[in-house]
Amino acid sequence: MSKGTLLVVSGPSGVGKNTVLEEFCRRHPSVIYSISATTRTPRAHEVEGKDYYFLTTEEFEERIRRDGFLEWAEFCGKLYGTPADFVHEQLFNGHDLVMDIEIQGALQVKQRLPQAVLVFLLPPSLEELRKRIEGRGTEDERSVTARLDVAIQELKTVERYDYAVVNNDVGQAADELWSILVATKARIKGNYRTVLGQYWQSIPF
Repeated sequence: MSKGTLLVVSGPSGVGKNTVLEEFCRRHPSVIYSISATTRTPRAHEVEGKDYYFLTTEEFEERIRRDGFLEWAEFCGKLYGTPADFVHEQLFNGHDLVMDIEIQGALQVKQRLPQAVLVFLLPPSLEELRKRIEGRGTEDERSVTARLDVAIQELKTVERYDYAVVNNDVGQAADELWSILVATKARIKGNYRTVLGQYWQSIPF
């Protein structure tokens, strides 16, 4: 059975990762969304077990001690992590996965799973990013400025990613993610047995 492909999507706060990935998963329901765990407070529209697994700090730290996360990171004073068992099981069974995690976590995943594909979601501009953060209505001016300062630092890490996608249009960004997934699955280097499939046994190498 062919192993699945893991797409790891990161980007600055407010860039629209959730919106893009919701559209991506709506268009491609065969791709499984990997739900992260976090210690932050749920936003009004977020649902336990659908958007995140919301844990207390004590629960999160206990899972760290048990090596229960594929990666974990602290961001703006809150903890985020990816449950390891679920990801390994789905990939082993040939299912494609997409996850939305912070940059620290994405780089950890790449270390543990070198075959993972890292995609950086970019805003059209910093001015547009500010508008999107302010449009949430959940941040005061100090928090908005702090998130923009963090975003500027995060943008410097884009060269460590495999691909970059500009979120100027949600549908187009979702289509570009799908194109990246398709191209990755068809890539020959390090993946020739999967690509050749049923022909593998009859080809003399």
